[in-house]
Amino acid sequence: MINLISDTVTKPTKGMLQQMMESEVGDDVFGQDPTINKLETQVAKMFGKEKAIFCPSGTMTNQIAIKCHTQPLDEIICDHYSHVYQYETGGYSFNSGVAVNLIQGTNGKITASQVETAIKPIYDWLPISKLVVLENSCNKGGGSYYTLDEIAPITSVCKEKGLKLHLDGARLFNVLVETNETTEDVGRNFDSISICLSKGLGAPVGSLLIGDKDFITQARRFRKVMGGGMRQAGYLAAAGLYALDHQVERLKKDNDKAKDIGALLEKQSYVKSVRPVKTNIVIFDLADNIKADIFLKSLEDQGILASAFGPETVRFVTHLDYSDDMHDRVLGVLSDVL
Repeated sequence: MINLISDTVTKPTKGMLQQMMESEVGDDVFGQDPTINKLETQVAKMFGKEKAIFCPSGTMTNQIAIKCHTQPLDEIICDHYSHVYQYETGGYSFNSGVAVNLIQGTNGKITASQVETAIKPIYDWLPISKLVVLENSCNKGGGSYYTLDEIAPITSVCKEKGLKLHLDGARLFNVLVETNETTEDVGRNFDSISICLSKGLGAPVGSLLIGDKDFITQARRFRKVMGGGMRQAGYLAAAGLYALDHQVERLKKDNDKAKDIGALLEKQSYVKSVRPVKTNIVIFDLADNIKADIFLKSLEDQGILASAFGPETVRFVTHLDYSDDMHDRVLGVLSDVL
């Protein structure tokens, strides 16, 4: 089967498995796993920050960031497509006791003026606006992304108004291979950053939260109380090190394949619309009276797996294990699937 359900379906490469097997490990709860320490130091340096912390998932890193930046009765400001709102089980409320202030952006992207307008005045009956969360790229927005020129004005508003700015950068490296911007420039614009290793980068597990020393000291306590303190997790961190050293530049191939699929779908009679394809995600709406489950069954019958993103909406995600031969096969099937 050709699996385009998500870029989380990747398996470790031989080189990654070898590095994992050869890694030196210790007890990370005591800060004694040398491979985790190396990964955290390397990633913090990449973004020009003081510290980083290795966690099991991007949901955990995002939720820890919200917890560190807010107090109960505060609120976070984000786009209505944001992962922290859509796909983290309402964790902002459960873990941090905060409200969410949703902005109707464009394909998951919001502007500085929208952020400034959303900030609430200080009244007893209103939550206090404390944190802005951007997602880059935006999953539900079809892999849309912010450039640094778009982020900088939001950074300025947050600094002027005393708000913190967090980046959910789960697929950030898919963005950077398109924009050719640097991780250091990204780091200068945010108080905290979350990056995922288990999506396009191809590691089996893990995300990192990045920030200043005091922020990460607090984050370690919240990671522990959330059950995220791991022991000899250096085997997993080794996969992340391998991914960052060997599997970043190739993300451009995933993005280009997604663009091929999007361009083909725009010409098909069974497709109503395709969201702009910017990175490795393709989201499209089917023509009237064509249901996603029926369409996906037709694909599955021909050896292709994808996911429904609504009753008449489908998502494809390209990734490391999606080969050139698979790509040719998918393009052929999509030309004649209905």
